Amino acid sequence: MADTMQFDLVSPERRLASVEATAVSIPGSEGDLTAMAGHMPTITTLRPGILRVEAGSGTDEYVVSGGFAEINATSMSVLAEKAIPRGEVTAEFLDGLRKEAEAAHEAADDADKDVTAKTLADLAHLAEAIV
Repeated sequence: MADTMQFDLVSPERRLASVEATAVSIPGSEGDLTAMAGHMPTITTLRPGILRVEAGSGTDEYVVSGGFAEINATSMSVLAEKAIPRGEVTAEFLDGLRKEAEAAHEAADDADKDVTAKTLADLAHLAEAIV
């Protein structure tokens, strides 16, 4: 179909999705982004947030901790650091992400403190959106 694009979401643990999507919304590091068929080629990084996939079967949501997205006119691939279907998110999962981010913030040098502080803030917003 001309109005769909191949979408693949993978994490180091597993492939989470491989579908023909009509739209995919991602939490880009520079702001939210929705891609559809015919999108201009783009590569972007992700921040912690909710990724939404609209397909003929409905809308699926996944929680991602970060990663990369490669978008072109006919496909989109997301390589997530960590990803889990939204329905499987637990308080322990979110707490683990927060603890990892806090440890990274503590270990960061002055040049990276702002980046790690932003990740902590993004995780706090994600936790609010989930509950």
